[in-house]
Amino acid sequence: MLALLTNDDGIFAPGLAAMERALAGLGEVVAVAPATEQSGVGHAITFLTPLTAKQVYDGDRCRGWAVDGSPADAVKLGVTQFLPRRPDLVVSGINSGLNAGINVLYSGTVAAAIEGSFFGITSVAVSLEWDEHADYDAAARLACRVIGALLHRSPPAGSLFNLNIPAAALRGRPELRVVPMGTARYGEAYERRVDPRGRPYWWATNEPPPPPSAHETDITALAAGHVTLTPLNIDLTHRAALAGLAGGDWGIG
Repeated sequence: MLALLTNDDGIFAPGLAAMERALAGLGEVVAVAPATEQSGVGHAITFLTPLTAKQVYDGDRCRGWAVDGSPADAVKLGVTQFLPRRPDLVVSGINSGLNAGINVLYSGTVAAAIEGSFFGITSVAVSLEWDEHADYDAAARLACRVIGALLHRSPPAGSLFNLNIPAAALRGRPELRVVPMGTARYGEAYERRVDPRGRPYWWATNEPPPPPSAHETDITALAAGHVTLTPLNIDLTHRAALAGLAGGDWGIG
């Protein structure tokens, strides 16, 4: 098995290195990741300027490529230019910080996995709750157990998954919940401050927290200390609205 490993925290991020070590037990791993941190860039791609990339080494061993672009750029170049053949798996992470609920729409980590799914490759985004002393190796081993179990179930080509690991799950016996992503708005507050020259600026506070939910989502399951797995779909079409909108004469001609 050949896996393309990427992230949005950058080629030298500890989460990427831990995931690389753990994935080596499943097959060959090639890292193609942004040269610098790209958190929160979503599915941005570079097309108005050239992309540059260079090989990255660990001693004499070539780990892969550092791309001066976004996570999606890294996957596109990895699949089409750098890997010896089309990979069997794309893994994005381990991200430093959870990517759950509506954060899925902002996440460069998830966007890289989405890009892999565009190519018809089974793709998994992996995120770990932020901790200054995060145990990335333990999280990577846990993520690989989940990924191995996923591959054993033979998902259709291009399947896309979002895996989140709370810090509590690295202690004791973790439990996996397969849950939908939460869609409630949260974290829209800003704190207004003034710089030394008297100019105002605004800093996102990530408050208020997600509101209570009547059903289990990735947000609620993570808060309870469970590992969450969410199958995602890249088709954003609101299918229930199609028939109603398609009927009748729109009168624009």
